[in-house]
Parts: sequence; C-alpha cells; structure tokens
Amino acid sequence: MGFEMKKESYTGGIREITIGKGDSAVTVGGQTCYPFYMFEGDMPNKPVIAMEIWDMAPEDWAEPALAPFRDVAGDPVAWAKKCVEEYGAEVIVLQLKSIDPNDKNAPAAEAAATVKKVMEAIKVPLIVWGCASPAKDEEVFKVVCEACQGGNVIMGPVEEKNYKGIAAAAMGYGHGVIASSPIDVNLAKQINILLENFGMPMERVLVDPTTGGLGYGMEYSYSVMERLTMAAMTQGDEKLQFPMINNLGNEVWKSKEAKQSVEDAPLLGDPERRGILMEAIGAVSYLMSGTSVLIMRHPESIRLVKEYIKILADGGSAKDTAPISKRLADVKVDFAALAPQLDLTIEEEKKKVAPAKAAAPAA
Repeated sequence: MGFEMKKESYTGGIREITIGKGDSAVTVGGQTCYPFYMFEGDMPNKPVIAMEIWDMAPEDWAEPALAPFRDVAGDPVAWAKKCVEEYGAEVIVLQLKSIDPNDKNAPAAEAAATVKKVMEAIKVPLIVWGCASPAKDEEVFKVVCEACQGGNVIMGPVEEKNYKGIAAAAMGYGHGVIASSPIDVNLAKQINILLENFGMPMERVLVDPTTGGLGYGMEYSYSVMERLTMAAMTQGDEKLQFPMINNLGNEVWKSKEAKQSVEDAPLLGDPERRGILMEAIGAVSYLMSGTSVLIMRHPESIRLVKEYIKILADGGSAKDTAPISKRLADVKVDFAALAPQLDLTIEEEKKKVAPAKAAAPAA
C-alpha cells in the first residue's frame, strides 16, 4: 500500500491585495494553505520584502545598519533609488520619523512633499509608515493622500483612534491602509470590521498585528499571527482573511543587542553578523506565522531571507547560499580566554565522608 500524506482541510484563504499601480504593482496574499504548504493548497504570490528608508538622517543607528546607506542617509530620494537600483527592492517603505511630536514634529505639508518626491523618483510601490501618534498620523496622512492622488500608496498604522479620517482620505484619493492592532486577535478583527463598516474597500487593506523583535516579544507576536492565520484558513473567518505586514527591521535594529559593540558585549560576537542574523531569524519566524510583507533594513539580511523564500517555494539547497558579506572590519573574539575556568568538581562527591581506616589488629 502506497504512502498517503494526510492533508489539512481549509475553508478559507487570504485575499489578494495589490500595492502600487501599473507594471510595477506588487500583489500579495492569495494563499489557500498554511505558509509554504503548497502540497495542501496554493500560494500564488511569494511573501515580499520591502526595504525601509527614513525621511531624516538616522541619529542612533548601529554602525552595521548604517554602513550600506551612509552616502544617502538624510536624502530620502537618493536612499530610495539606491535600494531599488543597487539592492533590487521590490517595495519601498518610507518611515516618517520626522513627524514624531516628541522629536522634530515636522509639519504635514513638509512630510507630504517628501513622500511625493520619493513616489515620483521610484518605479516600485510605496508604503508610508507614520510615527504611531494617532492624531499626528491622521493629520499627516490626510495631506499625503491628497499630494499623492491616484498612486495607490499604502499608509499605516491606522488604528481605532484615527481610522475614520485616514480611511476617508485614502478612499477619496485612491490609496490603501494598514489596519493596526496591539497583538490581539479580537482587536485585529475589530479594526477590520470598523474599516469595512466605514466603507473602506477591503481589497486595499493590509493587517499589522504589531511586531516584536527577536528577544523582545517576537514569540508573542508570532503566536497571535499564527492564530490569525488559522482563523482565516481553517475557520473561514472573512474578517481576518487579509495579508499581514511586519515592520521588522525597525524593531530589531533598535534593540540594545543590535547596537552593542564587541567591547560592550564580546560574548555576542561580531556585531555586524549579529545584527544581520537577528533580523534574518526574525524574518524567517514571521514567514512561518503567515506574513505576506516584511519590512527590513540590512541588504544582507534581505538577501538571506530571499534565498530562504526561494528555497521553500521553488526548491533547492541552502548550501548554495553565500555567507554573509561584511562591510566593516572583521572582528576576532577569543572566546576561550573569555570562558570561565572549567570546574569538574561534583558537589555531592565533596560532601561524602571518606571511609574510616580499619583499625590495626591487636597484638
């Protein structure tokens, strides 16, 4: 009798969402099976990696993350073009860090002008990420929507406090939104329902379940995303059948471990390889939980994850994947010298009383 593989039965699937327009548009979602389970269903669109840029010069980036972009950091247009032309970015994510009310608090018109310049300078789809201040994001996104009319730009995060204003502007000027919720299945469903009831075309909605970096809540985010995927696939919950997006690079590279030098944390090894692998490992984890769009930062992390996606989707071997290509000087760590002196003493043995010597026989 031949071997018969048991297959999961699915009652639902993930909607297809198109980002951008024209020949450069990218479609995500559409899968009718768990991530990369192509023996059980279809996965017509591979997960997409979007490269992030900032609208201002980063002031606290780790040296390994800054090195590939040092010549363009502070110039969003040049930065975006470098990501596309040199690193092959399929999607660009413009992080509007300058609008943060607790930092530079840049005006909406200034931010919108930057977004429009970037959109016009690249031929790939554009996603705009706000500062997570609901009032400021709403103020800025309304102006961005008008300035970039018809560009099908995706904007987020959109949450319960500001969804009406942003959704109205997005609908009016032909854009999409990212529905954001704080790591909770019910809240993720609720914001989707609110957007749908408001009249937002749901074929223009991505879901941001909130992303934790490696060692900083990733397992919690993973668990919620896995449950969202299961509810969409096996329970047929139409309110959760949307592609997910993870703002991963921002979370990984702001962590203490990604910024520590070899002098600060010698046991963590080479800081450049460390940060790259932290981002790549986080990306692979989120791919397994069902994400459709990963926002990433370092070109080497992106290369490794693209190879991983290709191997899972098309077959192949990781043996053919090139090792990490370093830009910074190599770091040598003498782990043997840092290791504590080996102590093989068994405490229980020390406590045993030595046997008494036999008394000499009487004369």
